[in-house]
Amino acid sequence: MLPLKGIHHVSAITAKAPQNYEFYTKTLGLRLIKKTVNQDDVSVYHLFYGDEKGNPGTELTFFEIANAGRVHEGVNSISATSLRVKSDAALSYWKERFEKHSVEHGEIAEAFGRLTLSFRDFEGQRLILVSDENNAGVAAGTPWEKSPIPAEYAITGLGPVKLTVAVPERTIEILTDILGFRAKGSYPSDVPGQPDIQVFETGEGGTGAEVHIEERLDLQQERLGRGGVHHVAFRVENEEEMHKWIQKLKAERIPSSGFVDRFYFRSLYFREPNGILFELATDGPGFDTDEELEHLGEALALPPFLEPRRAEIEAKLKPLDTSLS
Repeated sequence: MLPLKGIHHVSAITAKAPQNYEFYTKTLGLRLIKKTVNQDDVSVYHLFYGDEKGNPGTELTFFEIANAGRVHEGVNSISATSLRVKSDAALSYWKERFEKHSVEHGEIAEAFGRLTLSFRDFEGQRLILVSDENNAGVAAGTPWEKSPIPAEYAITGLGPVKLTVAVPERTIEILTDILGFRAKGSYPSDVPGQPDIQVFETGEGGTGAEVHIEERLDLQQERLGRGGVHHVAFRVENEEEMHKWIQKLKAERIPSSGFVDRFYFRSLYFREPNGILFELATDGPGFDTDEELEHLGEALALPPFLEPRRAEIEAKLKPLDTSLS
């Protein structure tokens, strides 16, 4: 069995798709690579952002749940999503841009030997820019040429994902014994009196293949809502490998969804012992299987098994203009 290749995507919750589209494309300069629906609830938009073609490891996605309450931050959660940039200099560019656009942000700081810049979107989504200045490992994506952000400063993909848990040993056991992650080191928490944050990596390693585990004993259970993260997905080479992972989880008596065909990729879902939802997702087929590359995200895309219901689905969705004209 091949090792997992890194982070595939992170899926979060928004209550306002139009503002979400505006922030992630106009302010952050990501490309909307797919405007579709949640396949488990077709009344809900599912928006995918990424690099020029939505390469695996660059995808940040959002379910629009219009009546979602605000997330109540706490343990047993995906508490921060990192976004990669090419250099330390890019962080200075972003700090200035955030100030210009009134985006809530912290200061440029070092974490695990890299410079970072924390910030939040308009719903409080916890995000971190991380510099790849000295990074080695999983390759970054390619910024979209029509992005409003200069290429040298553009976001190039997903960086480390932080999990905040009350009992780290249980999550670490799944990461290392089942999923094959390796311990890489640790760094001090920015919360006084809390244990060091532990770092684990998979595949080629580097910022695109890390999970950071934060232990917190001072927080309650997180209540998911707008501004929170629904799940994190890890990269599987292909469908053949996915079936091997399905058999492995069965052998370990870990309950899972089994094989799920998402059309743009194949998936498997399960919860680790602290209740965080993990997904394994194949690198392909990709987001240009049903749309031309130059027109990704401009119209509502439906996988073939939902296409017969298009009129019904569109009637229940509020129009969302994502055309580039």
